[in-house]
Amino acid sequence: MAKYFDVHPDNPQRRVIGQVADLVRAGGLIIYPTDSCFALGCRLGDSAGLDRIRAIRRLDERHHFTLVCRDFAQLGQFVRMDNTAFRAIKAATPGSYTFILPASKEAPRRLLHPKRKTVGVRIPDHVVAQALLTELGEPLMSSTLLLPGEDEPLTQGWEIKELLDHVVDAVLDSGDCGVEPTTVVDFSGGAPEFVRRGAGDPARFE
Repeated sequence: MAKYFDVHPDNPQRRVIGQVADLVRAGGLIIYPTDSCFALGCRLGDSAGLDRIRAIRRLDERHHFTLVCRDFAQLGQFVRMDNTAFRAIKAATPGSYTFILPASKEAPRRLLHPKRKTVGVRIPDHVVAQALLTELGEPLMSSTLLLPGEDEPLTQGWEIKELLDHVVDAVLDSGDCGVEPTTVVDFSGGAPEFVRRGAGDPARFE
C-alpha cells in the first residue's frame, strides 16, 4: 500500500520531504508533482525502479526516460552540450521543458536510448519538486504519469493513490499541477527539433 503525503505547495514540510527522500533512497517508486504534471520517479541508477515504471506505463525500450535535476550544474554532469545548446537550455531553465542530449559517462546506462545513446533531462520550476531534489542531492529518474490508454495525465493526488496504491510506494501531493506535459526539444543533432509541444513556450527555440 502506497504512503500518501500531502504537503503545502509553497512551503513543503521538511520532515515530509525527508521521509519521501528516504523512501527513494531505499529503492521506492514515488509519484510527485512537477511544473507540468505528476511524474513517476525513482533513484538514480535504480534498474528495478525503471522496470516498474515501464510496467505501469507499458513502455518499450525506446522510451526516453528523463533525469529530473535540481539545477543546471547538476544537469550538466549527465549530458554533453555544444555552446549553442548550452546557452539556449540555460536560458530556459528551470521550466516546463525536457531536453534530449547526448549522454555523458555519468548518465546511467539503462536510462539511455538504446541506439542513439541520448537521455532526456529537465529542471522543474516547482517548489515541491525542487525541495525533494535538494533533499535527495541527486536527480530523479522519471517519466510522466500518463497511464496506458489515457489521453491526459491524472491531476488529483487522492485519485492517483487509489488507482496505483498497489504498484507505487508513495504519492507526494501538493495540489493539481496540470495536465500538459513538458515541451520536448531534441538537441542531439545540433539544431533544436521539437519532439513534443507542451507546457513550455516553444517560441524560445524557433
